[in-house]
Amino acid sequence: MSIKEIFQSMDYGPAPESAAEALAWIAAHGGRFGGFIDGAFSEPGETFVTRNPATEEALAEVTRATQADVDRAVAAARAAQPGWAALGGHGRARVLYAIARLLQKQSRLFAVLETLDNGKPIRESRDIDVPLAIRHFYHHAGYAELMETELADRAPLGVCGQVIPWNFPLLMLAWKVAPALAMGNTVVLKPAEYTSLTALLFADLCRQAGVPKGVVNIVTGDGAVGEMVVKADVEKVAFTGSTAVGRIIREATAGTGKALTLELGGKSPYVVFEDADLDSAVEGLVDAIWFNQGQVCCAGSRLLVQEGVADAFHRKLKARMDKLRIGDPLDKAIDIGAVVDPVQLATITRLVDANTEGERYVAPCPLPARGAFYPPTFITGLSPAAPLMQEEIFGPVLVSTTFRTPAEAVELANNTRYGLAATVWTENVNLALDIAPRLMAGVVWVNGTNMFDAAAPFGGVRESGFGREGGWEGLTAYTRPAREVGEPLKPVEPFAGEGAPVDPLDRTHKLYIGGKQARPDGGYSRPVWSPEGDLLGHASLANRKDLRNAVEAANAARAWGRTTGHARAQILYFLAENLSARAAEFARRIDGLTSRGGAEEVEASIRTLFRWAAWADKVDGRAAGAPFRGVALAMREPVGTIGVLCDDRSPLLGLVATLAPAIALGNRAILVASEPFPLAATDFYQVLETSDVPSGVVNILTGSHGELAPVLASHLDIDAVWSFSSQPLARTIEAKSAGNLKRTWVETRARDWTRPDDRSFIEAATEVKTVWIPYGEG
Repeated sequence: MSIKEIFQSMDYGPAPESAAEALAWIAAHGGRFGGFIDGAFSEPGETFVTRNPATEEALAEVTRATQADVDRAVAAARAAQPGWAALGGHGRARVLYAIARLLQKQSRLFAVLETLDNGKPIRESRDIDVPLAIRHFYHHAGYAELMETELADRAPLGVCGQVIPWNFPLLMLAWKVAPALAMGNTVVLKPAEYTSLTALLFADLCRQAGVPKGVVNIVTGDGAVGEMVVKADVEKVAFTGSTAVGRIIREATAGTGKALTLELGGKSPYVVFEDADLDSAVEGLVDAIWFNQGQVCCAGSRLLVQEGVADAFHRKLKARMDKLRIGDPLDKAIDIGAVVDPVQLATITRLVDANTEGERYVAPCPLPARGAFYPPTFITGLSPAAPLMQEEIFGPVLVSTTFRTPAEAVELANNTRYGLAATVWTENVNLALDIAPRLMAGVVWVNGTNMFDAAAPFGGVRESGFGREGGWEGLTAYTRPAREVGEPLKPVEPFAGEGAPVDPLDRTHKLYIGGKQARPDGGYSRPVWSPEGDLLGHASLANRKDLRNAVEAANAARAWGRTTGHARAQILYFLAENLSARAAEFARRIDGLTSRGGAEEVEASIRTLFRWAAWADKVDGRAAGAPFRGVALAMREPVGTIGVLCDDRSPLLGLVATLAPAIALGNRAILVASEPFPLAATDFYQVLETSDVPSGVVNILTGSHGELAPVLASHLDIDAVWSFSSQPLARTIEAKSAGNLKRTWVETRARDWTRPDDRSFIEAATEVKTVWIPYGEG
């Protein structure tokens, strides 16, 4: 073809990338790989074949790790961790910097090997995956350097077990390994079965970078090996993958004391308003859904278009689809490569073929004769409840519906059990910044999509998981408070007695639900005795129906999260003021219940209310320093409805010290009072009634922690559960929370409530939403 003909047709010729260096590296290892344990590659054991999904050709044989291999890797990490932490922030920063530099020097090799193993276009591996992985190691070298001054109150967790997916093998490794190493932890990482090669190349690089033996360990294999890592003797488990597996991991780690972060599936909305730049929105959508063959957890797979422009937008999108090129991923002129494996290809095909709604449009691009390829597909006219609108397809398939008003757009966007990401296209900045906070997603992109950076936190809500990766916020997942921990909690038994009532006019101690005193649904109560055996009164025994009523009341009070921090602060000050006016009365009540320290506990409660009133309008987000022309806002938002099992030992302070941060930061609270000493809590709702607390914001139940904990944890309309109970409830709460993957915080050691622990409560009471806002005309 002549140059003139090329300019007339504008056809792309082939631009193949050589795979010679990557294949030579595989050959240098004999085409067979063991794991990387204690600084060396082990001899290959039982192996499986990893293939190039674009050609179906075998690339290498990779070991399926045994239990003994995993145990040896964990032991190596355990032995290396104290020395790695003791190396100090500067020492670790030097090693992380060396990793980043070596990744740069070998960037082409990593990009080609990634494409061979995964099937994604070389342009994406070369221009996105590898540079962003390098960025993470550079950025986290900085966190390591700053840890001793900026995070002086934090300490490493220990050994981290990490399980990563096949869609971004190297990038997910960087997201997990970089922060773990920066904070002084060691790791045992299991890459995905389909895509282990860049992790093994990274292990090779670690030796050259001077990573001490045992600090980084790689074990390869299938899901059974991942299960071994999850169940191993590690302090933390980090998982990225499907929601179904994440739920299993939540149940498996329940009650073990292991820290857990889950970055799971998504069904992200891509919302196009009628004033949007439609051509730009089409290009953004190509990136949102056909990037990496749609195998992206945050892919913009649900298109929501305002009715007035829907037809025009669909025409433009179909015209753009007609120009997409699918084929050999090593061809630099290719847009869409191969699906990772025939198994995934079959899953995509089955889901799409089962659909009976709407109209399907398939891009008219020819598919290669062999390999796991699926054409770009667009399905319009689906109802919001259609399976393809609700289920994650994880392939190059876009589904669509329309909306009329911004309010309807928000309803449709949030009509999913997931909450990972969302995209908003509009030229009206006021509309964009009104919609973004209302979307249930951990990341919102405005007039752009798939923007990521090591400085900007990434993660989801709802069944998209919990925890953040990237930024200062992501470091929380790899550290713990450096303070001394208390003694293990032991159950606190109520006092018994047969004495006469202290007051013959026995006051009924009801529940407090929706701003009103309420009798228990079951009609039962139990006597509360003083240490001397005198009858102090009767406390109601709440049941699951009372809890249901409290959840309904809390959810009806969602507007509390939209009030200003100043307004919330005023109410906390009112609480402190009114509690102070009755300090002597509450002190007598606590002395009567526990025979110790009533005055001190009341004073500490008043100070706690003042402290969180001070914080209410001072918990800010930040502008992340991401290297793009725009601003990435890491905004802190309320978690939602929080269920709390209060400390049994401190009947008033244990309630106030959890209630105050929860409502100060815009949440609604359902508090189950101290089980042995509930009457201080039932006295406190009189303070609530006189302090302008809106109905439903605070709800107080009394009764059995053991009976109410599983109901709290399994309730689908509760967003988080905190437990400071003396009862052994960790396993129950964490296992039951897997239903909607709510956040949990379960303490098993005694806490000194007089010592502030603001950072922990701020992290637990807020979600971080990252809103990316590009600016500029060029």
